[in-house]
Amino acid sequence: MCLMYLVMAFVVIISVFPLIWVLISSFKTNAQILNEPFALPESISFQAYAEVLESYDMIQYALNSLMIASVATIISLIIFSMGAYVIARYDFPGKNLLYVLFTITMLVPGHTKAQPIFSLVTGLHLYDTKTALVLVYISTGMAMSVFVLKSAFASVPGELTEAAEIDGAGFFRTFWQINLPLAKAGLSTTGILMFLGNWNEYFYSMLLTASPGNRTLPLALAFFKDAFSYDYTKMFAALTLAVLPGIVIYMLLQEQIQASFASSGVKG
Repeated sequence: MCLMYLVMAFVVIISVFPLIWVLISSFKTNAQILNEPFALPESISFQAYAEVLESYDMIQYALNSLMIASVATIISLIIFSMGAYVIARYDFPGKNLLYVLFTITMLVPGHTKAQPIFSLVTGLHLYDTKTALVLVYISTGMAMSVFVLKSAFASVPGELTEAAEIDGAGFFRTFWQINLPLAKAGLSTTGILMFLGNWNEYFYSMLLTASPGNRTLPLALAFFKDAFSYDYTKMFAALTLAVLPGIVIYMLLQEQIQASFASSGVKG
């Protein structure tokens, strides 16, 4: 038992310590970071954050990431919840094969699909547009969404659907008014995970955009390395601004996420 707690403590330390160190270092000067990397800051100053927000269009990049991630997440939830509901509730030829084809894409590395996705985007004349990123993020979230949502809909008692059908409710009414509200834990989990994944995505943002106006926050951080050069204080401030929203969202909703995954593991 003691060994288990020691291992858990070790994992927590190596996971959390880098984040805390970046946050603390964002309040230091370059000299303090280089000379005393593990010491506490001598004073708390938000000057680095103010300069990053004012001078490097961080707000614009954050708004780009927020818009792209939110639109992709909302559209994905609408489309994939319908697909997962049908797979969970109805029997039809090829159902299991279709579900396997949906979820097996989780085993395919994202970079292996770069060339066909790039060709498709350029062929549709969507290169360097936010629409291209939205479409790509919708497709990349399919496997995880169907996997989680199928378990969520399968956990809803089938008697409720049967009772609604007996009372004359059609397919869409049964889905929207009965099954969808009862699967809100799975929907919340899927939405949170998709949003965080879209918010932090870098590869396709780098591949499919070129202009600063369509640049997302993770991609902007790569350009900040050259802009900040050896100004580590501003670099750590920019990293904190990019990472902090995802951490806050997960901390606020972690219980719901864990409960949904536990339900998926038992009933899925």
